[in-house]
Amino acid sequence: MVTVKSSGNRNLIAGVILIFFILSINLPVVSAQNDEVVLHFFYGKGCPHCGSALDFLDELEKDNPFLVVEEHEIYFDQEERKLFEQIIKAFGEEIEGVPTIFINDKVVVGFSNSIAESIRDEVALCLKEGCEDPINKVTNEEVLQKLTLPAVILAAIIDAINPCAFAVLILLMSTILISRDRRKALFSGLAFSASIFISYFLMGVGLYSAIQATGISHIFFVVIAVLAIVLGLFNLKDYLWYGKWFVMEVPLSWRPKLQSLIKGITSVPGAFATGFLVSLFLLPCTSGPYIVILGLLAQATTKVYALFLLVIYNLIFISPMIFITFAIYFGLTTAEKAEKMRKRKLKILHLIAGIVMLCLGIGMLIAIKLGMI
Repeated sequence: MVTVKSSGNRNLIAGVILIFFILSINLPVVSAQNDEVVLHFFYGKGCPHCGSALDFLDELEKDNPFLVVEEHEIYFDQEERKLFEQIIKAFGEEIEGVPTIFINDKVVVGFSNSIAESIRDEVALCLKEGCEDPINKVTNEEVLQKLTLPAVILAAIIDAINPCAFAVLILLMSTILISRDRRKALFSGLAFSASIFISYFLMGVGLYSAIQATGISHIFFVVIAVLAIVLGLFNLKDYLWYGKWFVMEVPLSWRPKLQSLIKGITSVPGAFATGFLVSLFLLPCTSGPYIVILGLLAQATTKVYALFLLVIYNLIFISPMIFITFAIYFGLTTAEKAEKMRKRKLKILHLIAGIVMLCLGIGMLIAIKLGMI
């Protein structure tokens, strides 16, 4: 049986679990499926096609006792117009005017005899198989956006305390300090951190754009959720049986090349340039949380907000690098002491990463099950 000996470590782990418990109790409770079918009809006063559609829906509602038609006038009602914009956004459609009808996961714009028949068929299908209230898409999107920021921050923290990044920065500082030039070491550490930030941000933008371009499917998010769970289990493996089979760090075969790259640094520009190369070595053991978060951002946010969250993520990611740089510069610690501390806490870092990634993956699967994704 493996136990955590330090009370500080126990408190840290308990804190991580507590954070996810607080997040989980804020998930919406989804009521059981009932026989009611809800249709949302958006129209404008004075619109001729809207009048014809309204007459049709009145008759359809009378013929189907379990059909509920929610009417929303958007020409003169600002709140209804705001709701219209929200539901259009949630469905991923462009606003084309009224009349617009939402039923289950379908959007119908305009009105004609053929449209009337398709609506009648959809209502019959919903009465037979059950349908979700379209307005739930708006609620789910709002909840996802509220949960996205905490998820980004927690995943970034886990990425930031990754043993790979710590090891690389400590090796860098050790190399630079050989010259006894502390000021040079400071700027080299900051340049290295800035380079990692830029490279990871650009990789994030590229992956996010690729996900957006290829489209987002239900299966994609299942894969992302499973990936998070697998990464969590692998990190827990490193806590329980470190070094067995493989480790969630830079592969051992890559490390000599990585060390030779870093030991060749003799200047601040060299540290900056090396940061881009080192980011490729770090990618295998730091990309997991990043990919999971990028998948979540592609579903839950607009592009502008996603880019903002990517900036936040990568600032958190490099913050320990900056902290260690200043700590060594001001003499609060040495590269040797920092490396010893990293090795001493190595298994605990994997344990925390494993817990967070497991919770994130399970949370995504719950969101998928509840129809939020």
